[in-house]
Amino acid sequence: MLLGNLDNEVIFKKAFTDPFVFKGFVKDILGIDMEVGTIETEKKFEPKLAYVDFKLDIFAESKDHRIIVEIQRLEYDHNFDRFLHYFLMSIAELQCSSKQYGIKKTVYTIVVLTAPYKVEDKMGNVVLNEVLISKLNPNNLKGEEIDIFGHQLVFLNSYHRDDFTTNAYRDWLDLIYQSINNPEDPQINLLNPAIRRVTEIIDVDNLTPEERHLRKIAESTRAAQKVYEDFGIRKGMQIGIEQGIQQGIEQGIEQGIEQGIEQGQTLEKIAIIKTLVTQGILTDEQIVMATNTNLALVAQIRNDNG
Repeated sequence: MLLGNLDNEVIFKKAFTDPFVFKGFVKDILGIDMEVGTIETEKKFEPKLAYVDFKLDIFAESKDHRIIVEIQRLEYDHNFDRFLHYFLMSIAELQCSSKQYGIKKTVYTIVVLTAPYKVEDKMGNVVLNEVLISKLNPNNLKGEEIDIFGHQLVFLNSYHRDDFTTNAYRDWLDLIYQSINNPEDPQINLLNPAIRRVTEIIDVDNLTPEERHLRKIAESTRAAQKVYEDFGIRKGMQIGIEQGIQQGIEQGIEQGIEQGIEQGQTLEKIAIIKTLVTQGILTDEQIVMATNTNLALVAQIRNDNG
Protein backbone atom coordinates (compact mmCIF):
# COMPACT_ATOMS: atom_id res chain seq x y z
CA MET A 1 0.00 0.00 0.00
CA LEU A 2 1.18 3.48 -0.87
CA LEU A 3 -1.22 6.23 0.14
CA GLY A 4 -1.54 9.51 -1.66
CA ASN A 5 -0.81 12.41 0.69
CA LEU A 6 -3.92 14.05 2.11
CA ASP A 7 -2.13 17.40 2.17
CA ASN A 8 -2.41 17.20 -1.62
CA GLU A 9 -5.52 19.02 -2.82
CA VAL A 10 -6.32 16.44 -5.51
CA ILE A 11 -6.03 13.50 -3.10
CA PHE A 12 -7.91 15.29 -0.34
CA LYS A 13 -10.92 16.12 -2.50
CA LYS A 14 -10.95 12.64 -4.06
CA ALA A 15 -11.17 11.09 -0.59
CA PHE A 16 -13.71 13.34 1.08
CA THR A 17 -16.13 13.69 -1.82
CA ASP A 18 -16.87 9.98 -1.61
CA PRO A 19 -20.36 9.78 0.01
CA PHE A 20 -19.50 6.81 2.24
CA VAL A 21 -16.31 8.47 3.47
CA PHE A 22 -18.03 11.82 3.93
CA LYS A 23 -20.83 10.29 6.00
CA GLY A 24 -18.38 8.34 8.17
CA PHE A 25 -16.20 11.41 8.70
CA VAL A 26 -19.17 13.57 9.70
CA LYS A 27 -20.44 10.88 12.06
CA ASP A 28 -17.09 10.56 13.85
CA ILE A 29 -16.24 14.26 14.00
CA LEU A 30 -19.65 15.84 14.53
CA GLY A 31 -21.58 12.93 16.01
CA ILE A 32 -24.48 13.25 13.56
CA ASP A 33 -25.93 10.84 11.03
CA MET A 34 -26.17 12.69 7.74
CA GLU A 35 -27.85 11.35 4.64
CA VAL A 36 -25.65 13.09 2.13
CA GLY A 37 -27.15 14.74 -0.92
CA THR A 38 -24.94 16.41 -3.49
CA ILE A 39 -21.28 16.97 -2.61
CA GLU A 40 -19.69 19.96 -4.35
CA THR A 41 -16.12 21.20 -4.58
CA GLU A 42 -14.92 24.78 -4.96
CA LYS A 43 -18.35 26.00 -3.80
CA LYS A 44 -18.96 29.70 -4.39
CA PHE A 45 -21.94 31.84 -3.47
CA GLU A 46 -23.66 34.08 -5.97
CA PRO A 47 -24.05 36.95 -5.44
CA LYS A 48 -20.87 37.44 -3.42
CA LEU A 49 -21.25 37.93 0.32
CA ALA A 50 -19.73 40.88 2.16
CA TYR A 51 -17.80 41.90 -0.97
CA VAL A 52 -15.57 38.83 -0.59
CA ASP A 53 -15.35 36.24 -3.37
CA PHE A 54 -14.50 33.10 -1.39
CA LYS A 55 -14.96 29.42 -2.12
CA LEU A 56 -15.30 26.29 0.00
CA ASP A 57 -13.16 23.23 -0.75
CA ILE A 58 -15.98 20.75 -0.10
CA PHE A 59 -19.65 21.59 0.46
CA ALA A 60 -22.49 19.17 1.11
CA GLU A 61 -26.12 19.41 2.18
CA SER A 62 -28.22 16.66 3.73
CA LYS A 63 -31.08 15.18 1.73
CA ASP A 64 -33.61 16.71 4.14
CA HIS A 65 -31.92 20.12 3.60
CA ARG A 66 -31.44 20.63 7.34
CA ILE A 67 -27.67 20.15 7.62
CA ILE A 68 -24.83 21.80 5.74
CA VAL A 69 -21.27 20.53 6.20
CA GLU A 70 -18.24 22.27 4.77
CA ILE A 71 -14.69 20.95 4.80
CA GLN A 72 -11.71 23.23 4.29
CA ARG A 73 -8.12 22.06 3.91
CA LEU A 74 -5.49 24.38 5.35
CA GLU A 75 -1.77 23.99 4.68
CA TYR A 76 0.13 27.26 4.49
CA ASP A 77 -2.38 29.90 5.58
CA HIS A 78 -2.10 30.35 9.35
CA ASN A 79 -4.86 32.92 9.57
CA PHE A 80 -7.68 31.33 11.54
CA ASP A 81 -9.80 34.47 11.14
CA ARG A 82 -10.24 33.61 7.46
CA PHE A 83 -12.15 30.45 8.33
CA LEU A 84 -14.22 32.21 10.95
CA HIS A 85 -15.22 34.60 8.17
CA TYR A 86 -16.13 31.74 5.82
CA PHE A 87 -18.14 30.08 8.58
CA LEU A 88 -20.13 33.22 9.39
CA MET A 89 -20.66 34.06 5.73
CA SER A 90 -22.11 30.60 5.12
CA ILE A 91 -24.63 31.30 7.88
CA ALA A 92 -25.31 34.74 6.43
CA GLU A 93 -25.95 33.18 3.01
CA LEU A 94 -28.73 31.07 4.55
CA GLN A 95 -30.24 34.22 5.99
CA CYS A 96 -30.17 35.90 2.58
CA SER A 97 -32.21 33.06 1.07
CA SER A 98 -34.58 32.71 4.03
CA LYS A 99 -37.99 34.36 4.09
CA GLN A 100 -37.77 34.87 7.83
CA TYR A 101 -34.98 35.57 10.30
CA GLY A 102 -35.19 32.06 11.70
CA ILE A 103 -32.77 29.61 10.03
CA LYS A 104 -33.74 25.95 10.19
CA LYS A 105 -30.51 24.65 8.67
CA THR A 106 -27.45 24.04 10.80
CA VAL A 107 -24.00 24.87 9.44
CA TYR A 108 -20.93 22.85 10.38
CA THR A 109 -17.52 23.90 9.10
CA ILE A 110 -14.58 21.51 9.57
CA VAL A 111 -11.10 22.88 8.93
CA VAL A 112 -8.53 20.15 8.36
CA LEU A 113 -5.01 21.45 8.91
CA THR A 114 -2.41 19.41 7.05
CA ALA A 115 0.68 21.20 8.33
CA PRO A 116 1.91 22.37 11.74
CA TYR A 117 0.61 25.74 12.74
CA LYS A 118 1.29 28.34 15.37
CA VAL A 119 -1.50 30.56 16.55
CA GLU A 120 -1.69 32.76 19.62
CA ASP A 121 -4.63 33.54 21.86
CA LYS A 122 -5.60 37.07 22.88
CA MET A 123 -3.03 36.98 25.69
CA GLY A 124 -0.21 36.01 23.34
CA ASN A 125 -0.03 32.38 24.52
CA VAL A 126 0.77 29.80 21.85
CA VAL A 127 -2.17 27.48 21.14
CA LEU A 128 -1.18 23.90 20.23
CA ASN A 129 -4.29 21.76 20.14
CA GLU A 130 -5.27 18.74 18.09
CA VAL A 131 -8.97 19.58 18.17
CA LEU A 132 -10.63 22.97 18.64
CA ILE A 133 -14.41 23.44 18.61
CA SER A 134 -16.21 26.76 18.43
CA LYS A 135 -19.97 26.96 18.97
CA LEU A 136 -22.36 29.88 18.63
CA ASN A 137 -24.75 28.61 21.30
CA PRO A 138 -25.06 30.88 24.35
CA ASN A 139 -24.37 29.79 27.93
CA ASN A 140 -26.40 30.82 30.96
CA LEU A 141 -24.83 32.01 34.22
CA LYS A 142 -24.60 28.41 35.42
CA GLY A 143 -22.28 27.63 32.50
CA GLU A 144 -24.93 25.52 30.79
CA GLU A 145 -24.98 25.60 26.99
CA ILE A 146 -28.37 26.38 25.46
CA ASP A 147 -28.76 24.74 22.04
CA ILE A 148 -30.31 27.62 20.12
CA PHE A 149 -28.19 27.99 17.00
CA GLY A 150 -26.30 24.72 16.78
CA HIS A 151 -23.72 25.97 14.25
CA GLN A 152 -20.17 24.71 14.87
CA LEU A 153 -16.66 25.45 13.63
CA VAL A 154 -14.15 22.63 14.17
CA PHE A 155 -10.37 22.72 13.67
CA LEU A 156 -8.40 19.47 13.33
CA ASN A 157 -4.60 19.30 13.39
CA SER A 158 -2.84 15.95 13.70
CA TYR A 159 0.56 17.57 14.32
CA HIS A 160 -0.34 18.52 17.88
CA ARG A 161 -1.19 15.10 19.31
CA ASP A 162 -3.25 15.10 22.49
CA ASP A 163 -3.80 12.04 24.70
CA PHE A 164 -7.29 13.32 25.53
CA THR A 165 -8.44 13.03 21.91
CA THR A 166 -11.24 10.46 21.62
CA ASN A 167 -11.01 7.43 19.32
CA ALA A 168 -13.53 8.84 16.84
CA TYR A 169 -11.29 11.86 16.21
CA ARG A 170 -8.11 9.79 16.51
CA ASP A 171 -8.95 7.53 13.54
CA TRP A 172 -9.12 10.49 11.17
CA LEU A 173 -6.26 12.47 12.64
CA ASP A 174 -4.00 9.42 12.40
CA LEU A 175 -5.10 8.83 8.81
CA ILE A 176 -4.25 12.40 7.82
CA TYR A 177 -0.89 12.40 9.62
CA GLN A 178 0.18 8.95 8.41
CA SER A 179 -0.78 9.66 4.79
CA ILE A 180 1.58 12.65 4.84
CA ASN A 181 4.44 11.37 6.97
CA ASN A 182 4.29 7.57 6.61
CA PRO A 183 2.39 6.79 3.38
CA GLU A 184 4.20 3.50 2.68
CA ASP A 185 3.39 1.88 6.03
CA PRO A 186 0.54 3.87 7.59
CA GLN A 187 -0.41 3.01 11.17
CA ILE A 188 -4.15 3.55 10.98
CA ASN A 189 -7.38 1.92 12.14
CA LEU A 190 -8.55 -0.20 9.20
CA LEU A 191 -11.36 -1.60 11.36
CA ASN A 192 -13.14 1.70 10.79
CA PRO A 193 -15.03 1.09 7.51
CA ALA A 194 -14.77 4.72 6.37
CA ILE A 195 -11.03 4.80 7.06
CA ARG A 196 -10.57 1.56 5.12
CA ARG A 197 -12.56 3.03 2.25
CA VAL A 198 -10.29 6.09 2.18
CA THR A 199 -7.18 3.93 1.87
CA GLU A 200 -8.73 2.21 -1.14
CA ILE A 201 -9.60 5.51 -2.76
CA ILE A 202 -6.24 7.24 -2.25
CA ASP A 203 -4.04 4.21 -2.89
CA VAL A 204 -1.67 5.49 -5.57
CA ASP A 205 -2.32 2.37 -7.66
CA ASN A 206 -6.01 3.29 -7.84
CA LEU A 207 -5.50 6.83 -9.12
CA THR A 208 -6.48 7.62 -12.69
CA PRO A 209 -3.81 8.91 -15.11
CA GLU A 210 -5.34 12.39 -14.86
CA GLU A 211 -5.30 12.28 -11.05
CA ARG A 212 -1.68 11.14 -11.11
CA HIS A 213 -0.87 14.06 -13.37
CA LEU A 214 -2.69 16.57 -11.15
CA ARG A 215 -1.06 15.03 -8.08
CA LYS A 216 2.39 15.52 -9.56
CA ILE A 217 1.59 19.11 -10.47
CA ALA A 218 0.44 19.78 -6.91
CA GLU A 219 3.56 18.12 -5.48
CA SER A 220 5.80 20.12 -7.81
CA THR A 221 4.05 23.32 -6.79
CA ARG A 222 4.55 22.48 -3.12
CA ALA A 223 8.21 21.61 -3.70
CA ALA A 224 8.75 24.91 -5.52
CA GLN A 225 7.02 26.78 -2.72
CA LYS A 226 9.19 24.99 -0.14
CA VAL A 227 12.35 25.97 -2.02
CA TYR A 228 11.11 29.54 -2.19
CA GLU A 229 10.32 29.57 1.52
CA ASP A 230 13.68 28.01 2.41
CA PHE A 231 15.44 30.59 0.26
CA GLY A 232 13.50 33.32 2.00
CA ILE A 233 14.48 31.93 5.40
CA ARG A 234 18.14 31.63 4.42
CA LYS A 235 18.13 35.10 2.93
CA GLY A 236 16.48 36.46 6.03
CA MET A 237 19.09 34.74 8.21
CA GLN A 238 21.90 36.13 6.06
CA ILE A 239 20.47 39.63 6.28
CA GLY A 240 20.00 39.19 10.01
CA ILE A 241 23.63 38.05 10.44
CA GLU A 242 24.94 40.93 8.35
CA GLN A 243 22.83 43.39 10.28
CA GLY A 244 23.99 41.80 13.52
CA ILE A 245 27.66 42.10 12.50
CA GLN A 246 27.19 45.70 11.44
CA GLN A 247 25.34 46.47 14.65
CA GLY A 248 28.09 44.75 16.62
CA ILE A 249 30.75 46.81 14.87
CA GLU A 250 28.84 50.00 15.54
CA GLN A 251 28.29 49.05 19.17
CA GLY A 252 31.96 48.08 19.50
CA ILE A 253 33.07 51.43 18.12
CA GLU A 254 30.65 53.24 20.37
CA GLN A 255 31.77 51.26 23.42
CA GLY A 256 35.42 51.82 22.48
CA ILE A 257 34.84 55.55 22.28
CA GLU A 258 33.03 55.54 25.61
CA GLN A 259 35.78 53.49 27.22
CA GLY A 260 38.42 55.76 25.69
CA ILE A 261 36.66 58.81 27.02
CA GLU A 262 36.32 57.25 30.45
CA GLN A 263 39.98 56.21 30.42
CA GLY A 264 41.03 59.68 29.27
CA GLN A 265 38.98 61.30 31.97
CA THR A 266 40.53 58.96 34.55
CA LEU A 267 44.09 59.79 33.44
CA GLU A 268 43.28 63.48 33.49
CA LYS A 269 41.81 63.18 36.99
CA ILE A 270 44.90 61.31 38.24
CA ALA A 271 47.14 64.06 36.87
CA ILE A 272 45.09 66.71 38.67
CA ILE A 273 45.21 64.73 41.93
CA LYS A 274 49.00 64.37 41.61
CA THR A 275 49.34 68.14 41.18
CA LEU A 276 47.16 68.85 44.22
CA VAL A 277 49.08 66.31 46.31
CA THR A 278 52.43 67.81 45.24
CA GLN A 279 51.28 71.34 46.12
CA GLY A 280 50.45 70.18 49.65
CA ILE A 281 47.75 72.81 50.08
CA LEU A 282 44.65 70.60 50.41
CA THR A 283 44.00 67.64 52.67
CA ASP A 284 43.10 64.26 51.18
CA GLU A 285 39.43 64.80 52.09
CA GLN A 286 39.43 68.19 50.33
CA ILE A 287 41.00 66.65 47.19
CA VAL A 288 38.30 63.95 47.17
CA MET A 289 35.60 66.60 47.26
CA ALA A 290 37.31 68.76 44.63
CA THR A 291 37.89 65.92 42.11
CA ASN A 292 34.81 63.82 42.87
CA THR A 293 36.92 60.73 43.48
CA ASN A 294 37.52 58.38 46.41
CA LEU A 295 39.86 58.59 49.35
CA ALA A 296 41.66 55.34 48.54
CA LEU A 297 42.81 56.65 45.14
CA VAL A 298 44.08 59.88 46.63
CA ALA A 299 45.95 57.97 49.38
CA GLN A 300 47.50 55.63 46.78
CA ILE A 301 48.69 58.55 44.63
CA ARG A 302 50.14 60.27 47.71
CA ASN A 303 52.02 57.10 48.70
CA ASP A 304 53.31 56.62 45.13
CA ASN A 305 54.66 60.14 45.12
CA GLY A 306 56.43 59.58 48.46
